[in-house]
Amino acid sequence: MKPIIRTLSLQELALLVDWAAAEGWNPGHEDPAMFQAADPEGFIGAFVGDDMVAAISAVAYGSEFGFIGLYICRPDMRGMSYGKAVWDAGMKRLSGRTVGLDGVAEQQANYRRKGFAPAYETIRFTGRTAGQPVRADGLRMITTQLLSGIVAYDAHCFPAPRGTFLKRWLQEPHHGLAAIGSRGVTGFGVARRCRSGFKIGPLFADDTEIALQLLEGLAGACEGGELHI
Repeated sequence: MKPIIRTLSLQELALLVDWAAAEGWNPGHEDPAMFQAADPEGFIGAFVGDDMVAAISAVAYGSEFGFIGLYICRPDMRGMSYGKAVWDAGMKRLSGRTVGLDGVAEQQANYRRKGFAPAYETIRFTGRTAGQPVRADGLRMITTQLLSGIVAYDAHCFPAPRGTFLKRWLQEPHHGLAAIGSRGVTGFGVARRCRSGFKIGPLFADDTEIALQLLEGLAGACEGGELHI
């Protein structure tokens, strides 16, 4: 049966995030609302009748860059080309842009066939901290007064402007810290509560010392919970 391809509602995006959790991806509690606020048209599903059978995120960051993620077909509907249908829709939406994605090992050969090339390796760490707040000169909680500086700093670290996303991502209940030096922002990081523990990201800094201060400060705000980096 030919699926209907359309943009996801917030409720449908929440279902997609549940699928991601079932795949072991450990999404954050606030991810659906924050993702949708960043790009309301960037989440696409394939529907058979009223049932969502596959979905993908194809988030545009301006006219030059986009990112593919949350590419999942419902397990009982795999092998029926529904995944290809949402993939094609997502790539069409990002047409003309440089496109990035996180490639799980078992799909990397497939992504190569689609024209993607490896750019870097992702290494993940998980552990626990003592949960003690860290006092470090120059670290400040991110407030609205710091947003413009954070957005400007991020523009040097990310391939495209993403101010709309950051303004939502830096809001409570996420915990954001900025490192402030004599010339302004020298780094920032964000921790968020997930289905299991907390995740830190993004985290950017001018140097290793500042990065470690931010990491320790964010870890201290995670209440001794399991930490994923």
